[in-house]
Amino acid sequence: MDLELRHLKTIRAIADAGSLTKAASLLGLAQPALSAQLKRIERTLGGQLFERGRYGVRTTPLGQLVLGRARVVLPAVHQLQEEALRFARCQEQLPGFRVGATHGPLLGGLVDRLAAAYPGAPVTTRMSWSERQIAASVADGRLDYALIGTCGESPPPEPDRLTWREVARDPIFVMLAHDHPLAGAPEIELAELAGASWTDVPGDGCFADCFAAACARAGFAPSRVYETDTASCVHLVQVGRAVGLCRATFPPTPGMVTRPLAGTPLTWRHLVGWHPGALAADTATAVVGHVRAAHTEAAARSDSYARWLGTDRAPQAGAPATAVPRPAPRSRGFHNAGQGVN
Repeated sequence: MDLELRHLKTIRAIADAGSLTKAASLLGLAQPALSAQLKRIERTLGGQLFERGRYGVRTTPLGQLVLGRARVVLPAVHQLQEEALRFARCQEQLPGFRVGATHGPLLGGLVDRLAAAYPGAPVTTRMSWSERQIAASVADGRLDYALIGTCGESPPPEPDRLTWREVARDPIFVMLAHDHPLAGAPEIELAELAGASWTDVPGDGCFADCFAAACARAGFAPSRVYETDTASCVHLVQVGRAVGLCRATFPPTPGMVTRPLAGTPLTWRHLVGWHPGALAADTATAVVGHVRAAHTEAAARSDSYARWLGTDRAPQAGAPATAVPRPAPRSRGFHNAGQGVN
């Protein structure tokens, strides 16, 4: 058997985890399969790499040698892959737009505008509930742009490798069935929904923690939260099974309404990110402009958002003119980390 990169990754995973059981879980393998693989690797390298004990594993002198080399080789190969991908992208004749996005109302508008502005240029998309996964793909050269969101003032992922621009920020609204008792209210106190079940889409930040904190300040804890895809969230709201959380730009949908929360306890920032050393940096300003235009169009389609913007929540001084203005604070907001909302 020839030694391969995946074998070095296995050795590193075992050493980092400190036990075969933990390493197997991280690698998605059964422990017997990992043990058998380790034995094959050890035969290839000529000796035992780990001493197995009651409390886990410990590297042998040979294991320390191999592990030291692995910690040099693996990052070097990863860097080579990143550079090769970027170099290959730079050789293309047409500008390409590989956009990764989490769930939200802006991706369709961006694709439409890019296709109109750059006829013949390839535009491809990739969706994920994970902001971190999208950002890592851009940093590694597998995508050109990340279109994601974060809760409040929380920083976006990969801050050291990517350039980020804020496009706009929205208040978080609630989705209610059209016949909900509060559906006709101009805005809703969070405490008025104390007995409700809730629904939201998943994310890898802590929007859920911010929401729980907001509920605690309102004097209750959510009895039930359904985490599911956007279509299922809408269905649960339409049939009256739950109340949903959404960005204010959520499009009009039959059978339900969106309403602002009094005091704006939760806000959401729309962000575009790219690698500063990639070809995408050349068209980043144009892409940001297209996303801002898509956001403006999405906001205009929401009657409830238009009414909200027309109340006493005036733009704060110095708010970016290209973004929907952030509301003047009427109570303490939550500006921690991010998780997806519809």
